[in-house]
Amino acid sequence: MSACACPPKLRRQSDKASLYQEITDQIIAELEAGRTPWAQPWAAAKAGIDLPHNASTRRRYSGVNILILWRTVIERGFSTQAFLTFRQALALGGAVRKGERGTMIVYADRFTPEEERRRADAEGREAGAIAFLKRFTVFNTDQCDGLPDDVARPPPPIPAGMIAEDAAALIAATRAEVRIGGDQAFYDPRLDYVQVPRPDAFFEPINWHRTAFHELAHWSGHRMRLDRDQTGLFGSAAYGKEELVAEMGGAFVCASLGVEPTVRHADYLGAWLEILREDNRAIVRAASAASKAADFLLAFRKGGSVPEIEGGPEAS
Repeated sequence: MSACACPPKLRRQSDKASLYQEITDQIIAELEAGRTPWAQPWAAAKAGIDLPHNASTRRRYSGVNILILWRTVIERGFSTQAFLTFRQALALGGAVRKGERGTMIVYADRFTPEEERRRADAEGREAGAIAFLKRFTVFNTDQCDGLPDDVARPPPPIPAGMIAEDAAALIAATRAEVRIGGDQAFYDPRLDYVQVPRPDAFFEPINWHRTAFHELAHWSGHRMRLDRDQTGLFGSAAYGKEELVAEMGGAFVCASLGVEPTVRHADYLGAWLEILREDNRAIVRAASAASKAADFLLAFRKGGSVPEIEGGPEAS
C-alpha cells in the first residue's frame, strides 16, 4: 500500500512513531559517539549556560526539546538560548533571514473531541482523550533580523562567585534532609534522605552541587512528591530509567543556575543505550520526567510556584 493510500489515522500513527524513532536515533548516535546530550561542552559555547526558552512567550522549553535545542546552540555557535517560530519573529517586528535552517522540536498533548464529551456525558462516564504529537520548527534569535533589543540581546554572564551561593540557597530552600559526610552520594527512598560527601572531598568543589542536584532529582520522585517508580533493583531497567531521569533532571537544574552540567554516572551509559534501543519513546518519557523534577526543585526558589513550560507534556 502506498503512503498516500493509508487512512488518515494510520498515517498519523506512522508519523508519530517515526518522530519518536528520529529523536531516539539522534540521542543514541550522541551517546555512541561518547557525547552526553544533557552535559554539553559549554566551555566552547558562545551562549551562556541556561535552559532554552521561547523569546516571544518567555516560557522555557521542556523535556527532550531541551536536549535538541542545547545541541543546536553548541553545534551552530548561537549566542543565545532564545528561539522563535517564523510567525513569532514576524509578530515581533523582525524576520528570519532568508536561507536560515531551523531546528525541529516536538509538541505532545491530549485533547478530547466535542463529540466524545457529549457521548461521555450521555453515558455517565469520563470522556476519553486522544494523544497527539506534532513537530514544528524554531529559529534562534541569532538567525533573525529586526527583533527588539530586549529579545535579541544575549543575557549577561552570571557574576563570578554567585553560582555556588545560589545553588546552596536552592538546596536549603527544598528543606530536604541532606546529610553531609561519608564517601558515597545516594538517595535513600525508604528513609527519604540524601547523602553527599563533604565539599572538600571533591576534586572540584563545584561538583558537590552537581552531585547534590542529581540526588535531589531522585528525592523529587518520592511518592509524596512526583511519585515516580523507584522500586527498581540495581542493574534493572527500572533502575536505569530512574538514573536517566536523575541525570537529566540534575543537569537541567544546574543549567538554570548557570552551573555547567556534567555527567555524574557515565558508567550507566551501556544501560541507557539498551533502554533507548528497546523503546524509542524512553528518552522522551525520561526527559519529560526530568523536566518535571527540575521544575519541582526550582520552584522552591520562587516560593513554590512552578513555572510554565513551552512544549507541553510528552510521550504517553
